[in-house]
Amino acid sequence: MDIDLFTTWHALPRLLQGAAVTLEVSVAAMALGLLLATAFTILRESGNGAVRVCLRLYIGYIRGTPLLVQILLVYYGLPQLGLGIGPLAAAILALGSSSAAYSTEIIRGGLAAIPAGQIEAALALGLGRVIIWSHIILPQAYRLALAPLVNEFTQVIKGTALVSVISVIELMRVAQEIYNDNFRPLEVLIGVAGIYFAMNFILLRLAGFIERRQRSKS
Repeated sequence: MDIDLFTTWHALPRLLQGAAVTLEVSVAAMALGLLLATAFTILRESGNGAVRVCLRLYIGYIRGTPLLVQILLVYYGLPQLGLGIGPLAAAILALGSSSAAYSTEIIRGGLAAIPAGQIEAALALGLGRVIIWSHIILPQAYRLALAPLVNEFTQVIKGTALVSVISVIELMRVAQEIYNDNFRPLEVLIGVAGIYFAMNFILLRLAGFIERRQRSKS
């Protein structure tokens, strides 16, 4: 087998430029996902039955359809509704809305670990729901869910490989451009795999560190 790793080395500068875009899209999508997940969590805990049904349908849709289909629906569907957005915005919106469904479930797990007595005590003191959510519930839920949320971030990073189909110039798209020029896909993809692995390895180590810290404190 003829594998020329010098090709991988020469492709690295351009691949790293694509990786920078991958990280930008991932961070923006994860931030959007957390924002939506927080809103969804509060709405679900409001006790409104219709809202809960809508959220269950939304989460079911995200879990039951491929991420690629979700990306294409956002990219091609929104312009049909008169909402013209570019590929980068479509990628962030699709990945963020997908991550929101999983992050909502993660935050709900964090909520379940909060003693109910804390909320009852806050209500007995006459604190408003906004204060209770912003100062008591959400800070603890985020802390308890931090490690799983880091793991979710790794899924978002891997999901960015799919947005190359809508012409976002991220890591995978740059790799395609390179091996279309040099006809050495294997060597280029070795570099791509190494970069994805490095990014996610760091995040997974961070998640493991957070879990150990939480176990030691508990």
